[in-house]
Amino acid sequence: MSTIELTGLTKRYGDHTVVDDVTLTLPDGSLTVLVGPSGCGKSTTLRIVAGLEAADGGAVRIGERDVTRATPRERDVAMVFQNYALYPHLTVAGNIGFPLRNNGVARDEVARRVGEAAERVGITALLDRKPRQLSGGQQQRVAIARALVRTPSVFLFDEPLSNLDAKLRVELRSEIRRLQQDTGITALYVTHDQEEAMTIADQLVVLDTGRIAQKGTPEELYRRPANTLVAGFIGSPSMNLVDGRLAGELFPVRGLTDTVTLGVRPEDLLVMPRADGDGRVELVELLGPRYVFIVRAGAHRLTAVVEAATVAAWPHVPVAGDAVDIAVRPERVHLFDTASGERI
Repeated sequence: MSTIELTGLTKRYGDHTVVDDVTLTLPDGSLTVLVGPSGCGKSTTLRIVAGLEAADGGAVRIGERDVTRATPRERDVAMVFQNYALYPHLTVAGNIGFPLRNNGVARDEVARRVGEAAERVGITALLDRKPRQLSGGQQQRVAIARALVRTPSVFLFDEPLSNLDAKLRVELRSEIRRLQQDTGITALYVTHDQEEAMTIADQLVVLDTGRIAQKGTPEELYRRPANTLVAGFIGSPSMNLVDGRLAGELFPVRGLTDTVTLGVRPEDLLVMPRADGDGRVELVELLGPRYVFIVRAGAHRLTAVVEAATVAAWPHVPVAGDAVDIAVRPERVHLFDTASGERI
């Protein structure tokens, strides 16, 4: 297997820089996820690694090889696309085996490896079907099997689950993670879905306007975001961000020049029904084991997540219009410089 090293990668379209001096190491056998807002450069970065885009600066190394100017074929990468990219006139077996036949692999060996790949992704019974006879989830499994069959040095996934429904996305992301761990093949995965990213990543990289805003384990980014962009992007529901000014141990937010941004995760925002409370409930959502409360406090709209077992012990479940007390867990507070957005 192979370590991937990106050094100073830069890509411009005219005067617009979409990848800006990206330096990143993907450890051998790891799964790294690029995530960030639309237009942040994550798909372009992946396409540069694949050789589908030429970098304007920097270098790409896969294992011991400098592949910056190598063709996609020479890089020994396998890519899974958002739109499946299957050949409609070929059967499932034909689609999976295509890269092997294209490389002159013997027919018996193709059949053996196609069977193994199909079994890995659970589509053995579908080998004689055409793509039009498959569901979206089945088609994506075919695309993954086609990538697996080659045993490449690197897997590249470009938003592979975005066309699927929510239930199937959860199912397939677990399968992709399992397959990557079983094979030990280094993988680079692009998604706009931060929950998907948090679930499968060994290394999570948040991009912003072509630059790395923060990289680390999912837990590191969640527990200690480097700036307000990462704080607001990682976590669902997203972190509450309130501007104000520190005054000793107090944080008044009314009528003051904004100099500090206070960040509080929804699970660390404490609410409790109280007739004379400072907050007013705007919306209540029950999500099985937990409640989500949207609360208005002065000019601020805040989100609190409370375990259903905790709410069951309250005198009543608050509804829209009810007053609540609001507090925070002081040890879980995050502070950011309002002007720069950077963590203090």
